[in-house]
Parts: sequence; C-alpha cells; structure tokens
Amino acid sequence: MRKIRSTGMQAESLYDTEDADGQQERLNLHELSVRIRHQVRGQLEWEQSITDEELERKIEQCLFSSSEVSMMSASEMRQVVKRVYHSFRGLDVLQPLVDDPAVTEIMINGPEEIFIERKGLMLQSEIRFESADKLEDVIQAIVGQVNRVVNESTPIVDARLADGSRVHVVLPPIALKGPTVTIRKFPERPMTMEDLVQWGALHAEAAMLLKQLVKAKYNIFISGGTGSGKTTFLNALSQYIPADERVITIEDAAELQIVTVPNLVSLETRNANTEGKGAIPMRDLIRASLRMRPNRIVVGEVRGAEALDMLQAMNTGHDGSLSTGHANGAQDMMSRLETMVLSGAHLPLAVVRQQIASALDIVVHLARIRDGSRKVIEIAEVMGMEGGEIKLSPLYRFEETGEQESRVLGQLRSDQALNQRWKLKMAGIVLSDELEVT
Repeated sequence: MRKIRSTGMQAESLYDTEDADGQQERLNLHELSVRIRHQVRGQLEWEQSITDEELERKIEQCLFSSSEVSMMSASEMRQVVKRVYHSFRGLDVLQPLVDDPAVTEIMINGPEEIFIERKGLMLQSEIRFESADKLEDVIQAIVGQVNRVVNESTPIVDARLADGSRVHVVLPPIALKGPTVTIRKFPERPMTMEDLVQWGALHAEAAMLLKQLVKAKYNIFISGGTGSGKTTFLNALSQYIPADERVITIEDAAELQIVTVPNLVSLETRNANTEGKGAIPMRDLIRASLRMRPNRIVVGEVRGAEALDMLQAMNTGHDGSLSTGHANGAQDMMSRLETMVLSGAHLPLAVVRQQIASALDIVVHLARIRDGSRKVIEIAEVMGMEGGEIKLSPLYRFEETGEQESRVLGQLRSDQALNQRWKLKMAGIVLSDELEVT
C-alpha cells in the first residue's frame, strides 16, 4: 500500500491507494469538500445565527465523523476545513487563490475552467466550482458588496473585492461557456516608485524626474496595454502628491490606494438599476468634482467621451492631474484621445488636438514585454502643435540589450532634455540638462 500526498491547491487528490491487484482508489478533495458542505448545510437552520468559530467547529465535527479521516494527515484535514468554510463565508474555491500573494490574476472561463497568473506566467488551476450555480452565487455576493447588479438584462459589470482587487463579470448568454470572471489582484501595500525601481520597471534617474514633475504639478497621462501596470504606476506616482493638497479620484470601480493625502475624496461610477435608471457615468463625476475645490483630479482610466471632461479640467486650472488609458504607444495615445473626445462631441479635429496638446504635459508609456515583466518603455513630453499634429519629444526610451536566463535585459536611455520647465521654476525646482535634480 502506498500513499501519495498532495502538494498545496494544485493537486486535487488527497491520496492514492494501490491494492495487491494493482487497482487504485482515489479520494478527491473536491468531492469530499462538497459532501462535508452538504452535511453542514443540513445541520444549519435558516433562522439560526452562527459565528465563524461555531461554523468552523461544525465543519470539523462533520469531517471527523467521516470514514476518510483516518487516512488523512493534519494538513489535509485543515485544507478541507478551509475549503468548506470558504464556501460559506468566503469566495468558495477562489479564496485560496485570492489569499495567495503570488497570484496576480484569476481568470474564470466557467465553473470548471480556472486560469491564474503567477509571477508573470499563465497556468491552469486544478480547482473548480461545484456547479455553475455555485459560481453565480459567488458572483452575486461580490457585486452585491459594492451595490451593483448583474443579471441577464445587464450581463456585464465591474466590481471589486474588499481588498481592492478589480473584478470584471460577464454572464450568459453573452459568455457562451458559462459565467466568466476576471479578477485583477492588487498588493495589500501600495507599491512605491522605489519598489518599481528595485524591480527594474524603470531606473532611479527617471523616477526622480517623475517625482519632481508630480510635485511641480505637471499633467501626466499614463498609457499602456492591458495588464501593463497602469494602475500600479498611477498609485506609485500619486504618493508624490504633497500631503497638504485636496485630491479627487474618479474611477469606474475604485482601485486606487492613495495613502499619503489626508484630504482625499474618492468617487465611483454607478450602473443603472434594473429599470435602466439611476446611472451616474464618469462624465458626471468629473463635472461634479470641479465644484469640490480640488487641487488635483485623478481619473482612474478614460475609455470614452469622458476624455473631453478630463482635458477641460486640466485646462481650467487643475494642474497636476493624472489619468490613464489604453494605447500601444505614447503617440498612439494622442490619437486614441482624439477618438474618445470625438465620440462624445462634434468638434473640429484641430480644436480637439489643441485641447490635448495644451492639457497634457507628460506621457508615460508602459508595456508588458515577452518575459512577463512590466516596464516603462517611453517617457515623452508634449510639445504642443506642429503642422497640425500633436508633437511629442521623447525624454527616455527603453533599449533592449539582450537576454539572460529568459529575462529581457535593458534600461531607459535618456533621449532629450525637458523643454517646458516653467512649472518646475514656479515650484522652486531646478533640473540639470541631464535631467537630474540639482
């Protein structure tokens, strides 16, 4: 008789046994957990109020009364108890993945197909939901915590977990394989620019320049693709905002973790109710924020017509504002902003471009390169209009120098010196031609 122990949540088997005839019997962690959960549920009364400790004791009692307990180790029993407990009070089978700091993204393509991203690599997890109904129960619990609704009438919704992790949900009939959930996790402690420098996202000289630009109230726009780290970088930049300023953050689903500014107001959009009423879009929040006496406005991400309101805020005395958007490069971001503005306003293209050129000072472009790491690829200065086009002057560009042990080597190289320095002078900051603080 041989016993093979499982290793963490990646393996479903608690043990394999092989008899003299070579026949194998397998006890499945998923099946055992489901059976124990049904037993516990049968012992609970609907009107009964039970504490977390009492619930855990009931789960342990049911497990200890099972015939399989004699074959299990202490660690295996703890694993089953946790899984059953999370099915009642947590996110069911997702809870261990949410609690794992090494997992940065969870992608659910249906009750039996779950992928995770760990250390930049995408892997398929062995865990699965008991049924599609159980997955939908978890989805409703998540969106209900942030007062949002998702159903067949409104099958797409953005939400967040208690720890700030971003959640995107798509339900059938839009999602053909079953309820689809994407969870983007964020660290418990907001990453600082020093952390990003240590991880190689950019070097100290560029970080120092950005620090001074934020303090001097340059309007900075962060561009990048999906998963490139825009929100993380925006959080890091926001730590340089002086503590004596008033900041208004505006987001579809609140993700920013600005901890250095006491006078902070966080606004979040609201979806329409089941009757199709009561929606509060980002455009309304940006307009409302202008009446809240902000020193700066931080817009989590612009995707549409709200780009015009953001640009107008930057052009009406709210210097030092920050925002992000999806694009393939710094110059491409200018074209995307044009498209966003034109989707909500019938304005001459020349007027739109002038609005963008006068509102933005700096564009920081991020990318996720082939080894899975996230890096600053370009830092560019918006120089204004030239020949009817928005002109960008590259301050730094990422240059690849090779590979070592599957890691891409390279760093930001200084391209040109900062031209527009009047905001720095107003703030009492002087830069050398090498872009270093003196």
